[in-house]
Amino acid sequence: MPAIPMSSTQIAQDITARIQSGEYPPGSQLPTIAALADLYNVSDGTISRVMIVLRTQGTVIGVPGRGTFVPEKD
Repeated sequence: MPAIPMSSTQIAQDITARIQSGEYPPGSQLPTIAALADLYNVSDGTISRVMIVLRTQGTVIGVPGRGTFVPEKD
């Protein structure tokens, strides 16, 4: 029986938990949208929507042409 894909909310919560645990430390680059889509077994579009939510919350920052990063702590 195949695993049920996670929802966008669950993925956002999981990425946030990975950041908080230090798996993705401040200043680090997150995996690409394609890599995250493979990891979570969802479409690129789903991950793109998750990244919009995480950027809006300030959990991650997008750098055009470079990728998505965990913000440095103040």
